[in-house]
Amino acid sequence: MLTGPHVAGDPEAGDRVAGEQAGLAARLAWDVGNPELFAQALAHRSWCAEHPGREPNERLEFLGDAVLGLVVTDYLYRTYPDLPEGELAKARAAVVNSASLAGTARELQLGNALFLGKGEDASGGRSKLSILADAMEALIGAIYLDAGYSTVNAIVLELLGERLRESAKGPGDEDYKTRLQELCAQTYDELPVYRVADSGPDHAKVFHAEVTVRGRSLGNGAGRSKKQAEQTAARSAWFVLKAEPGHSEPGHSEPGHSAADADAGTDAGPSPAEASPSTSD
Repeated sequence: MLTGPHVAGDPEAGDRVAGEQAGLAARLAWDVGNPELFAQALAHRSWCAEHPGREPNERLEFLGDAVLGLVVTDYLYRTYPDLPEGELAKARAAVVNSASLAGTARELQLGNALFLGKGEDASGGRSKLSILADAMEALIGAIYLDAGYSTVNAIVLELLGERLRESAKGPGDEDYKTRLQELCAQTYDELPVYRVADSGPDHAKVFHAEVTVRGRSLGNGAGRSKKQAEQTAARSAWFVLKAEPGHSEPGHSEPGHSAADADAGTDAGPSPAEASPSTSD
């Protein structure tokens, strides 16, 4: 059973946090040897300010950033011997960034396991991109110290391997999920949320996706797979945001498109009213 910093005066909250930590460790496939180290990785400085004597996760974040960079760089170097240095750097940057790490943290439901101060918690800190990305790096640092390089290497590649393979293929201009994620991270410090539903018999199933940003529905899409539907919805949402004043996305341009594309794209499929949130590919 995981232990860690108790929640002073609130045993029920302490049990809830311990349960969230246990679930997170299971999703990571990490057999935790040092629960205090695990708990420290989840301790935001706002919580530590309310609990004197507890160390925040910032040093572990520093370490995890370096470990993550080594794992990703080593994988790309060994797996793609024909890629020049510039393309390797681009592939690494597509994965080692705040938006990508926060997206991975959300998929792991990491936010539910964080130790946050009361004010930070009340202001939505469990879903803030910067807090999630920092905690993800801190977890990587903790796994490295607790279980060694071999284990952290396997866990990182399990979490990020598909994204690494996609990034190594090229610039990925048609990956609108990534482009929308980066645009939202840059503009709002938040990530888009997808809701997916399906209809039809198993042999002819159609998936319908809706993407929202800050609670605002920006695009719908349909496709034969969940990934295809989400990409279509993300494309619609991307054009909606790009058509609004003050939005920019360095490195991408769409000369043949206009705001009308966004309006047309939002009719790609019905809104999945009964669907559950999804951030997976």
